Amino acid sequence: MIELRAVAINKPQDANIIIGQTHFIKSVEDIYEAVVQSGAQIKFGLAFSEASGACLVRSEGNDVELKEIAQNNCLELACGHCFVLVLRQGYPVNVLNSLKLLAEVCTIYCATANPLEVIVAQTERGRGILGVIDGASPKGVEKDVDILWRKDLLRKLGYKL
Repeated sequence: MIELRAVAINKPQDANIIIGQTHFIKSVEDIYEAVVQSGAQIKFGLAFSEASGACLVRSEGNDVELKEIAQNNCLELACGHCFVLVLRQGYPVNVLNSLKLLAEVCTIYCATANPLEVIVAQTERGRGILGVIDGASPKGVEKDVDILWRKDLLRKLGYKL
């Protein structure tokens, strides 16, 4: 028997979140280092759920509030070997490649500033992440004015010349 549940992720409106799966307790230190090396200005909290042994939520970060938010979301998800990384003063695009290069990171489920729900499956053995609902559904296709807005935004953020 499998029970499905949508878990709402709580985060400040001005923060981004990355959720992924990793397989080793060393991930906490390696993800911490990857974020710090991606930008010294980035404020973050990180939590990782062990799937064996003590089965604790392990955490690190350089911002107490964001670390607590990551821990609470990890506890709410209650899925083994998942990690929750909450960011301020930096964007997922600044850290994603560094995270993907970590040998113990298996999957990145999402990287977003949007409202987020995680679809969790529960069996007798435990819980696991099936996927995410990231933001809202599309309302149409962009028009010329929308293309101009998008390109202008990327330039304002410093991602395009």
